[in-house]
Amino acid sequence: MTHNGVTMRSSTPLFPAILAGFVAVLVGYASSAAIIWQAAAAAGATPLQIAGWMTALGLGMGVSTLALSLWYKAPVLTAWSTPGAALLATSLQGVTLAETIGIFIFANGLIVLCGLTGLFARLMKIIPHTLAAAMLAGVLLRFGLQAFSQLEGHFLLCGSMLLAWLFAKTFAPRYAIVATLVVGGVVAWAGGDVVTDKLRYTVVMPIWIAPQFTLTTLISVGLPLFLVTMASQNAPGFATMQASGYPVAVSPLITFTGGLALLLSPFGVFSICIAAITAAICQSPDAHPDAGKRWIAAVAAGVFYLLAGIFGGSITALMTALPLSWIQTLAGLALLGTIGGSLYQALQHEHERDAALITFLVTASGVTLLSISSAFWGLIAGGIGYAVFSRFRRA
Repeated sequence: MTHNGVTMRSSTPLFPAILAGFVAVLVGYASSAAIIWQAAAAAGATPLQIAGWMTALGLGMGVSTLALSLWYKAPVLTAWSTPGAALLATSLQGVTLAETIGIFIFANGLIVLCGLTGLFARLMKIIPHTLAAAMLAGVLLRFGLQAFSQLEGHFLLCGSMLLAWLFAKTFAPRYAIVATLVVGGVVAWAGGDVVTDKLRYTVVMPIWIAPQFTLTTLISVGLPLFLVTMASQNAPGFATMQASGYPVAVSPLITFTGGLALLLSPFGVFSICIAAITAAICQSPDAHPDAGKRWIAAVAAGVFYLLAGIFGGSITALMTALPLSWIQTLAGLALLGTIGGSLYQALQHEHERDAALITFLVTASGVTLLSISSAFWGLIAGGIGYAVFSRFRRA
């Protein structure tokens, strides 16, 4: 009797843990899949190739989440870099698909190097955090504007999505993007905006794409992708784990996730990082009352990642079937929190505010010099301002 009672008590929290894993993956895909689709399309990838990217990303995140969570017996959730995807979506116009794969290999190679040498913490100290946040805010600004600019031609669809987001953000903020996705999908379907004639539910294998390395693209896109991934995804991911009581060693995780992403780069995997927002779902008491067993939620998330990867072709087909205004509005609303957080971090220190503003405005301008994109120049311009202001204002 006692044995049965113990069994019941120990198994009762399993459902919340599994549900937490499912919600984490759903929120991750709902908030970012549309952005990755835009990034791949900007690189000139075909729908079949994009489907292969989604398959490889899902499998990569599933394998890494399962392996790390089981090895450390801690809720270690991985994710793609949403800010990195946003940067790619705005920076890959005119870049060939082969050059894009070269960018992925370059950025992931730098991440592995950081993990092997332990340079991650030191590198983050070289670049002022305010400037990194300002660069990210400048990259994401265009997405935030798209969430509202689509109202002009698609008022009913985008207006309903905005209202759904506002209502859910007020009463159930964790599910705001899920609610926005569902309401937008229903309104688009009811309005006849969903093209279903080519919608197929198929399993698509990842497609190998031979890389090409071009110095200008590596500097203008690859370097910012590396910086954004480390500063805006891996750093918050480790901070979230530590805040939740899981101080896992940094370098082994960076090496493992970066190495797996490097291995899968030719198949369209632009990043595999330590998750922050979605990981918090699996690391909370809602996932499991026992902090020592919350790794079960992460393992569940890993399984759902694998399923999402297997059906990556179906996810891509669904993105193709939905109207562009739906994708852009969803992506913009999903990134509002990141934009707001980045601006807050960029402008919170008064003596660094001017340099951060320079970085933000140059990045947001979209200016291209010497075939190098605005994200890089924003960081350079802000860095010069930071150095000058720091030297002479103190003097």
